[in-house]
Amino acid sequence: MQTNPHDDDKLHEECGVFAVYGHEDAAALTALGLHALQHRGQEASGIVTTDGNQFNVHRSLGLVDRAFSDPAVMARLTGHYAIGHNRYATTGASLVRNIQPLYADLSFGGFGLAHNGNLTNAQLLKKDLVKNGALFQSTTDTEVIIHLMAVSRVDGVAERMVDALRRVQGAYSIVACHSGGIIGVRDPLGLRPLVLGKLGASHILASETVAFDIIGAEFVRDILPGEMVIIDGEGVHSRMPFGPAQPKRFCIFEYVYFARPDSVVEGRSVYASRKRIGAELAREAPCDADVVVPVPDSGVPAALGYAEASGIPFEFGIIRNHYVGRTFIEPTDQIRHLGVKMKHNANKAYIEGKRVVLLDDSIVRGTTSRKIVDMIRAAGATEVHMRISSPPVSHCCFYGIATPSTEELLAHKMTVPEIEKFIGVDSLAYISTEGLYKAMDEERNSPGRSFCDACFTGEYAIPLTDYRNQSEQLTPTDLERLQAGQK
Repeated sequence: MQTNPHDDDKLHEECGVFAVYGHEDAAALTALGLHALQHRGQEASGIVTTDGNQFNVHRSLGLVDRAFSDPAVMARLTGHYAIGHNRYATTGASLVRNIQPLYADLSFGGFGLAHNGNLTNAQLLKKDLVKNGALFQSTTDTEVIIHLMAVSRVDGVAERMVDALRRVQGAYSIVACHSGGIIGVRDPLGLRPLVLGKLGASHILASETVAFDIIGAEFVRDILPGEMVIIDGEGVHSRMPFGPAQPKRFCIFEYVYFARPDSVVEGRSVYASRKRIGAELAREAPCDADVVVPVPDSGVPAALGYAEASGIPFEFGIIRNHYVGRTFIEPTDQIRHLGVKMKHNANKAYIEGKRVVLLDDSIVRGTTSRKIVDMIRAAGATEVHMRISSPPVSHCCFYGIATPSTEELLAHKMTVPEIEKFIGVDSLAYISTEGLYKAMDEERNSPGRSFCDACFTGEYAIPLTDYRNQSEQLTPTDLERLQAGQK
């Protein structure tokens, strides 16, 4: 799992997927959908299109507008259905051969596949496949699914996919295309999102509803955990091929940070959810202060909720430069130090002489938080109090979020008072895990709870087969849980 130590100090998005069936401008719609899902992955983008006979593929490093800005590229992506993918590397190096959708010619014809999530037994499966003659073209876990389909003995594309997915462990929302149509499927616990939409007579699949908004499509419903939808000339067909429905474990961090605030995820407005989280945080961790300031942009909705619940005025005390992405010059120590100022600048008029509550969604390594606190103090704040709208991130995610190693996570190696001292604030408080669930109208210890919270609690919902003996990536507590058979 990879993060860029010279980039911002956040957990990084997983990936975004998009698919269209039955539209003459399928490629253009897919590019637009991927643009709306750019927040889910900024490393690379790709599209596979087909008319049922000829398959066309374009994949490129960089943002969507760079990958598909050339009219000649779009002209080659012909066909009335398409799948697309935005990538942020969770497994596999940052190489062109790892960009999705992956494409292969199998015994039944052309096949493209795009995957959001992470497989936790991919290395074990790959070892067995290679032993039996498989030749892998990438280092990404997703290719394991294609190889398992290639060696499957069952008939039918959907049946082969089911046969392959029954052998994998992990989190996945997948869109795939073949000569007969497109397929969408979620893992049995539904960790990663996938939604179904409609545009006239065309059918759409996407990671988030915001991708429907950009093309004027209508939201139909969420794909259920463990559901496969097969879309062809006869419409949408639903199957539940993995047995009886299990209690879902949707990633709660989608509501904290990953999903766009204007999306509706699993029936909940992301924006409204973040405001409720902020309000609950205000009740749990009140502060005697003059102004509530969000760390933009992800801290804004929670800060609004905190301000409304506490009665403390909200102000944009930090202004973000939206035209700066990754550091574009050599990341020397001096440039690294300036990196935060390139992206954020204190709005001194609303900070000077005031007691400030800084609201952010998470603290990962703590380096950025420390620099932002220094910046607020330099702007004249008399006190700086930090409030975090998630519990401490103290464990790695193995289900599709690119997290640093456990030892790099500040909350793994420090207590809250130690973190408070490290980042230089007058006080620090996180929302509790129970409070986060309360804001989502659920109870943490309820048998029917529907979220994965492993990055906060270390309670992994799916076995971590590939990582069981990798002590450098798991804490002793994590290993003890795995050895005891706990999930």
